[in-house]
Amino acid sequence: MSVSDLIATFILALLLLQAAVRLPGALRGRRRSRSLSGAFIAFAIAWWLRTGLGRTAVDPLGINDLPTLLKHVLAIAGICVLLMYVCDVYAEEDASARHIRISALVQRVTAYASVATVVCMTAVFFLVLDRSRTDKDSPYFIGRHMGDPGLALYMGLFYAYVVAAALVCAYQWGRAARRPSHWALRVGLTMMATGMTLIVVYAVMRTVFLSVATAHPLPARDLADQEHVTDTVLYAGFLLWLLGSIVPAIRALLTRASSIRAIVRLHPLWRDLALAVDGIALYQPANLLRGHRAAAPLSTLRDVLSHDATPQIRLGRYITEIRDATHELRRRAPADLYERAVHFAETKGHRGPEAAATAEAYWLKAALPAARQPAGTPTAFRTAGDDFGTEVSWLMQVSRAYRRTDLTPVPLPDTAK
Repeated sequence: MSVSDLIATFILALLLLQAAVRLPGALRGRRRSRSLSGAFIAFAIAWWLRTGLGRTAVDPLGINDLPTLLKHVLAIAGICVLLMYVCDVYAEEDASARHIRISALVQRVTAYASVATVVCMTAVFFLVLDRSRTDKDSPYFIGRHMGDPGLALYMGLFYAYVVAAALVCAYQWGRAARRPSHWALRVGLTMMATGMTLIVVYAVMRTVFLSVATAHPLPARDLADQEHVTDTVLYAGFLLWLLGSIVPAIRALLTRASSIRAIVRLHPLWRDLALAVDGIALYQPANLLRGHRAAAPLSTLRDVLSHDATPQIRLGRYITEIRDATHELRRRAPADLYERAVHFAETKGHRGPEAAATAEAYWLKAALPAARQPAGTPTAFRTAGDDFGTEVSWLMQVSRAYRRTDLTPVPLPDTAK
């Protein structure tokens, strides 16, 4: 495998990864996720057609240079969808702003121009371009058609489209990169804007070279040097754009993973409270195979991964329902239960925040049998967590202590009133 094929395969893998990450949102009908997935898939196939394997798969159709035409058509389709996505996102900021109106105009023109460009390029490809030459004459598309006026027309249409679209994307992402508070988004947008700028440079360099080569055909060595230089710029630009688009996705992926980890740790506590206190859970805990022990992992997996749109929303629901259940238990638990739980935690050698988390876990487990008792005035209770982040961290400590708690030998009072 050549170096260029290796780089193209790496880019192809990253594009497919991006499409896969957005696939769940696309399947749920999210228009933007669907648009981005489509753009990444179009780009992925276009890059595959740059490889020897892609060209070999299409060559049996018997049409010389067909992989090149398909590659360019798919690139235009991907750019068009990407540009529509970019303009759609930033139009929400202030549709009346001049830069938004200009970008929207370019986007509308580009959407129509994409169809016109594809039609014109296809017509030039089949009717004007001399395709009698093959790979044996030159391994490069430009080399095979150097001096052919059809080449300048064909490539000129393609590069004009690329430059217009890439300039809009570079401008919008560069402007947006100055505002984000999160470093990941700022770095990602900067990389994407730089990548698109390099793609503009690539298209301009190729256009200049094409103009010179059309008027004065160049030797094979100069052609190879040009291909090497411009391909390097293209690889750098596309990788910068692609990696820049992955940086915010990685941050989002890490956030999702952190939320799922917190949900898994909170699940035993949430499940017991949701089963004990009626009406606090939006979705009751799963009870597959009627609660058989062998199905417990599957029930847990269903609770952790289902119902809500995102893990972050599910985590927020768990926190709310745990606190709602705690409030209901406070209205039913013995008045001195919390003081006894604190004393018991201290006798077990716990100190500081660990003792407070352990006492809350003891209180919750001891108060559960009183969940069916008549409600009264809330009893004394102390907990930590002033905001969502600290609340999650605190309840994870409580849940860990709850899983380790065994009240069998504990001299806590009868929870019945």
